[in-house]
Amino acid sequence: MTTAPDAFPTDDTALTQDGLAPSGKGRVLLIACGALAREILDIKATNGWDHLDLTCLPAILHNHPEKITDAVRAAVAKHRAAYDQICVAYADCGTGGLLEQACAEMGVEMLGGAHCYAFFDGVTRFAERDEVTAFYLTDFLARQFDAFVWKPLGLDRHPALRDMYFGNYQTLVYLAQTDDAALTAKAQDCADRLGLKFERRMTGYGDLQASVADWAAR
Repeated sequence: MTTAPDAFPTDDTALTQDGLAPSGKGRVLLIACGALAREILDIKATNGWDHLDLTCLPAILHNHPEKITDAVRAAVAKHRAAYDQICVAYADCGTGGLLEQACAEMGVEMLGGAHCYAFFDGVTRFAERDEVTAFYLTDFLARQFDAFVWKPLGLDRHPALRDMYFGNYQTLVYLAQTDDAALTAKAQDCADRLGLKFERRMTGYGDLQASVADWAAR
């Protein structure tokens, strides 16, 4: 069973607003969303993959997908000379195929799937579910629910907007990367605040584990 990493170099607020700088060590650099930092660093540490380095863009780009492609382009250009290989730990993430096109042009690999929900659940399995009335949280998004959902949508100031935004949803599905009772309770509270049924699925790291392992083997 996957448990939360005990030590981490920065907090969720910093990952949301600032991202994570690379250590400058290793020959393969992963450029990731800040929402994946803990998971990737845990995979890296568990397997002793010291040749992998990680830098993260601010996770809040999740709310501004039109900015992701240019931010990834800039990060690749900034770090390319310092590493033998660069891989991009983003799925499409709302870029409408633009990120995939940019990565192909730059000659770097990226994650498969539409977004982090898909690769944590398993891209094929997620597509087969076709859950159009589900609203998803991951560990990171459960911890940062206010920063990513409640405040940006104005629900802290205008709670009556809840039904306008979430009236077509039925269930909040918490895709759990770690077995954490306190975090599960927080996700349940998020469902209650949105007026949705709650479902928890223990996914672990899903397809992210396999992708990082593949990149580490290069």
